[in-house]
Order: sequence, then structure tokens, then C-alpha cells
Amino acid sequence: MPELVFFSGTMDCGKSTLALQIEHNRSTRGLQGIIFTRDDRAGEGKLSSRLGLVRDAVEVADGQDLYVYVVDHLSQGGRADYVIADEAQFLAPVQIDQLARVVDDLGLDVYAFGITTDFRSKLFPGSQRLVELADRVEVLQVEALCWCGARATHNARTVGGEMVVEGAQVVVGDVNHSADEIGYEVLCRRHHRRRMTAASARAAALSPDVLPVAST
Repeated sequence: MPELVFFSGTMDCGKSTLALQIEHNRSTRGLQGIIFTRDDRAGEGKLSSRLGLVRDAVEVADGQDLYVYVVDHLSQGGRADYVIADEAQFLAPVQIDQLARVVDDLGLDVYAFGITTDFRSKLFPGSQRLVELADRVEVLQVEALCWCGARATHNARTVGGEMVVEGAQVVVGDVNHSADEIGYEVLCRRHHRRRMTAASARAAALSPDVLPVAST
């Protein structure tokens, strides 16, 4: 039976790498798929991994009907044996419903990849809808690590190395960024709650206030 599968995890846990691997495995067996993406770090119409792999994809626009897109593709003689949707957290809930309809009405497997919560630890609407509708939710087993070495469970937005908790839900950035740019970092729950990033932790360690004072 075809399924809608949601592969979830924090940043840096290999979601896009797995999406590319699924596409590779199926294409080498003669299958053809449609790849949707939204706001990928590599630019418009790209599915990319931090390992350096990049694949062309369909950039999803606001208000676009993904079910209609697949139907039109098939009606015009195109082939689709499966659908991949990367950065699925950025899709609107109605677009997730359209992906579910691709599974139910067209009989195609849909593999969706995305992070579940934003930098404020709030559910992305697209991810919430996937959790509600998916036949399976798979949490990726490649664990990202906080700077302290613990398992990272939260995504943090940073500006100049400092964690911020206000702003628009969607701001495109990356974990690889210069110090003065908007970026993202994965943290354990404790350090996310304390707003302690790798940069602020290093600053605290270098502060004279926290170093032992030796008597002379």
C-alpha cells in the first residue's frame, strides 16, 4: 500500500541526505519521481545535503496545489512513481493535505522530510499537519549533537552567536555562517532553555568571573 511517510529530526541529522539516497536508490532501479522543495540552502529549485550533494527539484510556491501539479505532470505524459518533499516544514497545511491526496487518489508513495519545531520550540504548521496525517513518522537515528556533547533536540536561531527567540518563523539560514549573520545551531533542551550557544559558552568559559582565583 502506498504511504505518506514523514522523516523528522533536528537540523544536521541527515534528512536531506536520506532524501537524496531514497531518490538515488529508486532512480537506479528505473523508477522516476517528483522532488518538491522549499527554501533550500543551495537556492531555488535545489535539494541539497551538507555533504555536498545537490539535485534539481521543483520549488514550491505559496498557494501552489501539489496534487494538481502531479496530476498535470501525469496527464502530459510524464511519469511519477513516487514523490519526495524536502523542507516539508515550510509547506502550508493545505499542501500537506494535497500530498496525502497524492497517496490516496494516485497511489504514489510520498516521502516528506523536515524539522518538527522552529527556533522557539513551536511546531511548524506543515510539520504539525504531517504528524496528524502521516501513515508513519520516522525519527532519524543519526543524532545531531549539542556543543556539550548531549543529543541535540532543539533548533536555535542565532545572530552574532547569540540565541534569539523572536522574529519571523521562517528565515533562511544555515549552520555554516559568519559570526555576524543569522544562523542556526542545534542544542539540547537544557542549553536551549538557557539560551546558551557554543559561542556564548566559550565566552562564559573565558570570563574572569567564572575562572578560579588562585591566592598568591
